[in-house]
Amino acid sequence: MTTTPAARPTLRLTPAGEGDFEALLALRMAAMRESLTRLGRFDPQRARERLSRGFNPAHTRHILRDGDLVGFVVVIPRPHDLLLDHLYIHPSAQGEGIGGWVMRQVLAEADVGSMPMSVTALKHSDATRFYQRHGFILEAEGEWDLYFRRPAHPPSDSD
Repeated sequence: MTTTPAARPTLRLTPAGEGDFEALLALRMAAMRESLTRLGRFDPQRARERLSRGFNPAHTRHILRDGDLVGFVVVIPRPHDLLLDHLYIHPSAQGEGIGGWVMRQVLAEADVGSMPMSVTALKHSDATRFYQRHGFILEAEGEWDLYFRRPAHPPSDSD
């Protein structure tokens, strides 16, 4: 019996628009629910406030798998670094390597400008190992969060 390999999904990043807030909020809540519930901190109103405070479609991109929205990423340029403000993959699409693919894209963009990148992760979440695998170094701890930074890499030194 011959088996054919599964077709690799087509992944793309596309710009978000002003009207995308509710869909992205629902995606964020689905992605964060388990981790926040474990800490006793899942609160839909807080999630709405956190996302709406900095929602800027100019820095937000959809993550599409075969044309379907499965996540989003927000990278904010700052004077001395880039802030990876959000990276969420819907639970139904987690474990497929999509987050790693997105991270390679945004890190390659940072490398073009030799910019360091900062990110905050919820304590006790799987995100910690994910960010460390991609070269982020723990710089500080808060009550609920961990603060990471990836040093600037020249373009030829991309991961």
